[in-house]
Amino acid sequence: MNQATINGIQQVGIGVKDANQAWAWYRKAFKMDVPIFQDSAEAKLMTRYTSGKVESRHAILALNMQGGGGFEIWQYTSKVPLAAEQGLTWKDLGILAVKMRCHDIQKTYAHLKTVGAVILGEPIKNPIGVWHFYVKDPYGNTFELIENGSWFSKNKDLTGGVLGVVIGVSSIDDALPVYQKHLLQTEILCDKTGVWDDFAQVGEGSTEYRRAILQGSSVLTGAFGKLFCQTQIELIETQSQPRNKAFENRNWGDLGFIHVCFDVNGMGAIKENLAKEGIPLTVDSGNEFDMGKAAGRFSYLEDPDGTLIEMVETFKVPIMEKLGWYLKLDKRKSNKNLPNFIVKLLSLNRVKA
Repeated sequence: MNQATINGIQQVGIGVKDANQAWAWYRKAFKMDVPIFQDSAEAKLMTRYTSGKVESRHAILALNMQGGGGFEIWQYTSKVPLAAEQGLTWKDLGILAVKMRCHDIQKTYAHLKTVGAVILGEPIKNPIGVWHFYVKDPYGNTFELIENGSWFSKNKDLTGGVLGVVIGVSSIDDALPVYQKHLLQTEILCDKTGVWDDFAQVGEGSTEYRRAILQGSSVLTGAFGKLFCQTQIELIETQSQPRNKAFENRNWGDLGFIHVCFDVNGMGAIKENLAKEGIPLTVDSGNEFDMGKAAGRFSYLEDPDGTLIEMVETFKVPIMEKLGWYLKLDKRKSNKNLPNFIVKLLSLNRVKA
C-alpha cells in the first residue's frame, strides 16, 4: 500500500444550472480548458447529502495545464438546483471563494473585465503583501485572483488553476487541526485579527475578522503533485452575526461551491489516521468510483462546521479517449511525481475557449 500522502488540491466542486455553459465561461475566463472527464450518471453514494434520494447529475472535471487544481463543474439533471435562501455573505460558514493563481495582477484584472466577470474591486495587497482582487462569475460565485509563484509550466495564459479556497469557520482554533494536521496545510503565513481594507471588496470592510492563511508544502508528492502545485487555505472567523451555513436547507450539488477536493495516496491509511482522531469519513466509495473514463476511490469528511472536504485516490485517467489511451495508477508503488512529459499529455484533450 502506498504511503499516506496529501498531494494537493485536485479540484473544487461548483454546482451550476448548466454545466456546459459554465465550462465555456470558465475556459474563457480562467483557461480551465483541459477536460479529464465528462460524465452523466447517478450519484448513488451521496444520498447522505442529497436528502436520502439518488440524484442524477452531469459533471465535467477541467484543468488549467499551467498548474493548480481543477473545477468539477456539477449539474443536477434530475432536479432544479437550489440557490441559497439568502445571498451568501463573507460572514457565512463554508467555502466562500476560490483562490485562482495568476502571473500578472494588472493584466489579469484587465482580462477579466473583458469577459464579463463582475469586478468587485481593484488590485490591493493582502495581509502577507501579495497583490489580489475579487470577482464574481456570471452565476454569483466569488473568485479571488492572486499573484503566485508556484507553477507546473508556463505559457501566455494569464491565469492558472486553483490555488486554494476561503472558508468561513465558527472557530479557527477548532478548524486548524483538520486543515493543518490532516490536510497538511501546515505553514501559517498569517494569523491576525483586524478590520481589513481588502475585505471591502466583498462588503466587509468595516467588520473585524480573524484571518489564518495556511500553506501546503513546496515538496509536491503524488503522480500529479507537480501539476496541482503548492496550495493555500484561508480560514476566516468573525463574531459578527448572523453566521449561516452556506448549504443550510440545501443539498450537496446545489448552486455554489459544494466541496474542496484533495488528491491523496493511501486512502486506507488516511481513514485509519482520521478515525484515531475521532474524525469519520462520512462517505467512502471503496473501489466503486467510476466517472466514465476515470476511476479511483473517493471519500468525504466534514470540518467542524460541516463544510465538505473530498479526498480522491486516482486509479485511472484518460490521456486520449479517442485512442483508448489511459494512464493506470492503481498498481503504481511510488508516491513520486510522474515525469512532466507524461502529465503534459493531458493537454492533448484541450478544448478551445
